[in-house]
Amino acid sequence: MTGTAEQAAGLLLRVGTRGSTLARTQTDWVVGRLRDRWPGLEVEVHVIRTRGDAIQDRPLAEVGGKGLFVKEIEDALLAGRVDLAVHSAKDVPAELPAGLTLLACPPREDPRDVLVARDGLALEELPPGARVGTSSLRRQSLLRRARPDLVVVPLRGNVDTRLRKVAAGELDAVVLAAAGLARLGLLGRVTQYLEPRTFIPAVAQGILALEGRAADGGTARLALGVHDGETALALTAERAFLERVAGGCQVPMGAHCRREGERLVLDAFLASPDGGRFAATRRSLPAAAGGGSAGGGAVAPAEGGVGPADGPAVWEAAAALGREAAEELLAELGVGTAADLVPGGFQGGWRVR
Repeated sequence: MTGTAEQAAGLLLRVGTRGSTLARTQTDWVVGRLRDRWPGLEVEVHVIRTRGDAIQDRPLAEVGGKGLFVKEIEDALLAGRVDLAVHSAKDVPAELPAGLTLLACPPREDPRDVLVARDGLALEELPPGARVGTSSLRRQSLLRRARPDLVVVPLRGNVDTRLRKVAAGELDAVVLAAAGLARLGLLGRVTQYLEPRTFIPAVAQGILALEGRAADGGTARLALGVHDGETALALTAERAFLERVAGGCQVPMGAHCRREGERLVLDAFLASPDGGRFAATRRSLPAAAGGGSAGGGAVAPAEGGVGPADGPAVWEAAAALGREAAEELLAELGVGTAADLVPGGFQGGWRVR
């Protein structure tokens, strides 16, 4: 396959996804872009139930296990039952199973967190004692730093369930990802966009990751048709941070990389679960060193990163930016990895929230 639409005509691509409304919406969007890029491509969508979908009665940090929302889909890839997986990239562990790789990522959606408040209030306007729902230790930590007088309520369930709890008065507000609301057409419910320089997003928030078999060059070329190099560069830096910190859903952490003028900038933080220890940093490098234009070239995954083949120095510079941020925060907190911040160490949870 050389990349012409004619060569995709009649090909069958089997795509694996979770079954939630958001996951299906994201997958349908990717499938639509693939069909636009490759007219005549036939696509089958396979809905796969993951362990994370099955467990709804406990916080994610208590569940444990790597890849709670991706493992069963990855198993289907390895078994040859599907050819391509569409994930929320923040669900994907830093280390992929042998034989699998990240093939591409489409342009990033808004990475910010948002507040949806019952009375239309901003975070700073909520009254003391207001009940704010989130299942994320990261969001809980940042909320308590910004407003220690609020009551943070653990919350599971899909987006509609969370919004209904606000509308019914069970909660005064919830914190959600802007990206999910945008993809569901629900941005009209947002009462405040939280500033990402201080309310730092999760690693890869707003990014979709297309995963496939490393030896499947045909699927890789199809996926490249919806690939965005700028997004891949940010993903490489953020996942390098995640890998070095060795973090997961049992420790509050976040990282957000983007281009600002002529520089590539990364904001990151790491905290203990109880919020008693907290460190944050901002690092940057000249954009030319970490540059890479959107969309170009063949995919060259390395160290869990994906992107156009603008030369290995581009991707190593982005990865180094993430690793150095992680090293700084770990040193400031006096620990070797994020597990050292958890009494008794990690119990295996890896989903980054």
